[in-house]
Amino acid sequence: MATVNAALQDEAIDHAVDLQRYSMDVVRRMIALLNRSDARLAAQLSEALLRLDAASFTVERLEATLAAVRATNRAAYDAILVALESDLRNFAEYEAAYEVRALHSPMPAAVALQVPVYGVPAEQVYAAALARPFQGRLLADWVANLEESRATAIRNAVRLGFVEGRTVPEIVRSIRGTRALNYADGLLARPRRELEAVVRTAISHTAQTARQLTYDANADIVKALKWVSTLDGRTSPMCRIRDGLEYTATVPHKPVGGHKVPWGDGPGRLHFNCRSVSVPVLKSWRELGLDADEVPPATRASMDGQVPADTTYGSWLARQSAARQDEILGPERGRLLRSGEVSFDKFYDDRGRWLTLDQLRQREGLTPP
Repeated sequence: MATVNAALQDEAIDHAVDLQRYSMDVVRRMIALLNRSDARLAAQLSEALLRLDAASFTVERLEATLAAVRATNRAAYDAILVALESDLRNFAEYEAAYEVRALHSPMPAAVALQVPVYGVPAEQVYAAALARPFQGRLLADWVANLEESRATAIRNAVRLGFVEGRTVPEIVRSIRGTRALNYADGLLARPRRELEAVVRTAISHTAQTARQLTYDANADIVKALKWVSTLDGRTSPMCRIRDGLEYTATVPHKPVGGHKVPWGDGPGRLHFNCRSVSVPVLKSWRELGLDADEVPPATRASMDGQVPADTTYGSWLARQSAARQDEILGPERGRLLRSGEVSFDKFYDDRGRWLTLDQLRQREGLTPP
C-alpha cells in the first residue's frame, strides 16, 4: 500500500508537469505582446534615424531622437505587466484551492475526519507573491528592468552602427532581425528570452508562495518539507544536490537529517527557470496524537510518517499510463520510452536541450516508424 507521503510526492511531480505547460502558455502570450510592438518600434527607429545626421551625431541628439522609440518600448512592457499580474491573480486563486485539495485528498477518511486541513485565501497568496522578491527583485521591478535593458540595448546598437558607418536599414535590421529567420537573429531576440525567464520564475514563485502559506496554515500536521527536483538534462547543479533533502516546515527552513545544504530561496526561486518543488511530509498517526483504537491497521500503515524513497522525474514518468506519457512526451517519444529503445534522459543532449525526433533517431541509430 502506498503511504500518504508517497502519494503527496507523486502528486507534486505530476502537478509540476502541468505547471510547466501553463508557464509555456503564459510565456507565449507575454512574448506575443512584446512582439506586437516590434514592427512599430522598427518603423519609428527608421524614421528617427533618417532624421539624424551622421555628420553632427551626438549622444544628446540621439537621446532626443529616440524618445518615441522609448515610449513605444515602455508601453509594451506596461501592457505586459498588466497582463501578467492578471494571469498571476487567476493562477493564485487556482493554486490556493489546489494546495488544499492536494494535502487533503490522500489522507485516509479515518484521519481526515479528525485532522482538518485549512486553506488560504487566494487574495492572500496573490498579495504575498507580489510583495515578496524573487531573484532579488519584485515582479514590477523585474519588468521595469527588462524595459530599461531593452531600451539601452537599442540605443547602444544605434550608437555602434553610426560609429561603424552602417546605413539606417542595416542598423534597423541588426536590431529587429530578418523575416527569413523569423526575427530570431536580431538584438530584440534576447529580450524575449529574458522575458521568458522572468515569467516562468514569477509563476513558480507564485506556486511556491501558495504551497508555503498552506503549509504554514497546517503546521500542526506538516512536520517537514522535502525538496524534489525535476531530474533531467536541464536540471541545474544546485537543484540536483538538493533533490530528496529535507528541511523544517516553517520559515526559516533549516536542514533536517544531518545534511548542511542551505534552503536558499527555496524551490521555484533558487534560480531563474527553477522547476523544483517542495513536498510536505505529514506527521505519522502517532505524531498527530490519534488513538490506535480509532485508527484501522491499513490507515496506520499509510500514515507511518516515513519519507518515500527518492523518485526522479524519469522513474515517475515510467509509472504513468501510456496516455499520460504520450501527453507529456508526444506519441512517438512515448512509444520509444515504453519499448525501452530510449530512456528518458536520452531525449536531451549533453547541454540539456530537447532533441528533435530526427536528432534523436540519428544519435540513437533509430529507424523511422
